[in-house]
Amino acid sequence: MSHSIARAYDAARDQYAEHGVDVDQALRSLATIPISLHCWQGDDVGGFEQLGTGLGGGLAATGNYPGKARTPDELRSDAEKAFSLIPGRHRFNLHAFYGDFESRRVDRDRIAPEHFAAWIDWAKRLGIGLDFNPTFFSHPNAADNFTLSHADPAIREFWIAHGIACRRIGAAIGQTLGNTCITNFWIPDGMKDTPIDRVGPRERVLASLDAIFDENFDRDYNRDAVEGKLFGIGCESYTVGSHEFYYGYALTRGKLLTLDSGHYHPTETVTDKISSVLMFLPELLLHVSRGVRWDSDHVVVLNDDLEAIALELVRGKFLDRVHIGLDYFDASINRVAAWTIGTRNMIKALLKALLEPANALRTAEAHGDYTGRLALLEEVKTLPFGAIWDHYCQSSGVPVGPAWLREVQSYEQNVLALRT
Repeated sequence: MSHSIARAYDAARDQYAEHGVDVDQALRSLATIPISLHCWQGDDVGGFEQLGTGLGGGLAATGNYPGKARTPDELRSDAEKAFSLIPGRHRFNLHAFYGDFESRRVDRDRIAPEHFAAWIDWAKRLGIGLDFNPTFFSHPNAADNFTLSHADPAIREFWIAHGIACRRIGAAIGQTLGNTCITNFWIPDGMKDTPIDRVGPRERVLASLDAIFDENFDRDYNRDAVEGKLFGIGCESYTVGSHEFYYGYALTRGKLLTLDSGHYHPTETVTDKISSVLMFLPELLLHVSRGVRWDSDHVVVLNDDLEAIALELVRGKFLDRVHIGLDYFDASINRVAAWTIGTRNMIKALLKALLEPANALRTAEAHGDYTGRLALLEEVKTLPFGAIWDHYCQSSGVPVGPAWLREVQSYEQNVLALRT
């Protein structure tokens, strides 16, 4: 198998070289791009607080595939298995209600780095970075889909305290690991039907965010991001934290803007937004998802939308300014497989983009040769990308082709099936 992969790789590399593409350089670049895997795929966004409130905030996980993680140790084990099947060195993205709370249970306004010490130790052992998210849902104080914009000052203060605590945790993570933590803020605030007052909630969330971000942290340890959304279940008509609101906030407060590929109208993509907002912002956080008719958070597949995102990052030379994370949760299939499929597809899309004959395409476009540009774009679609991908997996020490699925099936039989 290894010899046939090597022969196929050599032949493919020669074909790409005919178009001016340095395949070895493309693979070296690919190896430096970390993808942040999201903890919430591993347990259907359940967390480990055991508050009994159920999933809220306009979120819904469908399916009941057996074997979901029930404890932090199980989730870490599952994530580690996924990492072993994915080429490259990546990251892990935590939500605040995934701490080790069993013997140190506190409410969210009082969580601290100690509740994530085991996660930090795990990341240190694996040599990976961690990212972080406050959890503004699945809590009694978020029951009516209002948190930082709530009309009740006491509830707002609770969530402000939670946001402050999360930033301190993010800074502690970054400092301990020596690897910058991105702490991303998304809130579910909004209304099911058309509101009379759109201004008041936005004024309140503006003041709440300013209070949360009042404390300064070293950007080498923690960087804050803010994430907008078009709508959600229970806030179909009005979302306080819209794209426009957070774009303005990021611009004026020096924060990262988060673009989630599922958070816009189905006919709208984030691809064109990337170069536009990076005209004015130094960095972005990108949450990659797959919406099916709405923000349904399906597992990422290698489709035109995903490839367009990767191409924009490479063509615009934005890879050092955009942090890439995944955001989906499918409870109807094996969860380790869901992580593996989505992440491998994100990496495949980046590899395909890095293998594009950029110089020839730019030259054609600069000379107004749009016929040549289109012709070349179509011709490169049949270049032997798969041989390059197989070589990358083999050289990274991870399974080639569908062999990874057999490992997941074995893990399911020997580990996941024993969970009841």
